[in-house]
Amino acid sequence: MRAEIVKMSADNLNIEAIRKAGTILKEGGLVAFPTETVYGLGGNALDPEASMKIYAAKGRPSDNPLIVHIAEMGKLSEIAAEIPEKAKLLAQKYWPGPLTMILPRAAVVPKETTGGLDSVAVRFPSDRIAQELIRAAGGFVAAPSANTSGRPSPTMAEHVIEDLGDEIDMIIDGGQVGIGLESTIVDFTEEIPVVLRPGYISLDMIKEVLGEVQMDRGLLITDSNVKPKAPGMKYRHYAPKADLTIVEGEMDAVIRAINTFAAEAVDRGTQVGIIATDETREKYPLGIVKSIGSREDEDSIGHHLFEVLREFDHCQVDAIYSEAFFTPRIGQAIMNRLLKAAGHKIISVSES
Repeated sequence: MRAEIVKMSADNLNIEAIRKAGTILKEGGLVAFPTETVYGLGGNALDPEASMKIYAAKGRPSDNPLIVHIAEMGKLSEIAAEIPEKAKLLAQKYWPGPLTMILPRAAVVPKETTGGLDSVAVRFPSDRIAQELIRAAGGFVAAPSANTSGRPSPTMAEHVIEDLGDEIDMIIDGGQVGIGLESTIVDFTEEIPVVLRPGYISLDMIKEVLGEVQMDRGLLITDSNVKPKAPGMKYRHYAPKADLTIVEGEMDAVIRAINTFAAEAVDRGTQVGIIATDETREKYPLGIVKSIGSREDEDSIGHHLFEVLREFDHCQVDAIYSEAFFTPRIGQAIMNRLLKAAGHKIISVSES
């Protein structure tokens, strides 16, 4: 099977194609589609067989929960057994948008969709194509990122075609996504809300609405004994084919260290890639150097992270060295993804 590819934009919807995609989903098929965060791989969230198809297409462990996407606020009460007041407050502030909430599961949601859990992860995306598709599909679409499990998340349809073009029924090409990092996930099944995955909506932004909020202690550490409550908590994610190492510290020391590592690698005959910024890319004389964006515009760094990791796969590099990106607002989200991509391999350097 080769996926049918349909191009459209939010300003120029192909309603006929959306209806066809909705029918595919209703009948148990799989459709990849754009959201404001990354491309999602959609299946009927209320159909256990469709959810199992998603796991199979991605090569994803079946205990890794899927996010159920809705396109109307009123649909939430149909799939959540309980909606705490704090969850309602956060939804009013940030839905539609890059926010996923974990709530007690209603019986209508099969455990094949929730990874066997009694909770359900729900998101209301702001992307217009996504919203129209969800409505056409009946209102509930389970959709993890549309990539092979463990690979960098897709921010363009080309990435979906590369990973899943032979595995699914249709790909809606809506161009490059806006944010480029998956949604923030907040768990409301605990007494105090817990951020399980940082994203574009930061911890501080959530605290402004809810007051006391906790950050999950396991966010930056992979524990193979933990049953994941949210996508990406347990398994290796976002990894390029090459070995990735992050270098953190004062900028001048980081540049010197990366140049030293690159020189040693080149001497060994290793093809090297370097992830830099617009401000530093000219300071690396060796290897294939790619800018992830500007430190003056942290959104650009988040936007290009997965794209750059995938570009290095095509460059056939053996090792990648990356600067660290502890930016003010979404640095936690960027570093969460980068650390997972590197298998938590990070080197701290100093001026001395």
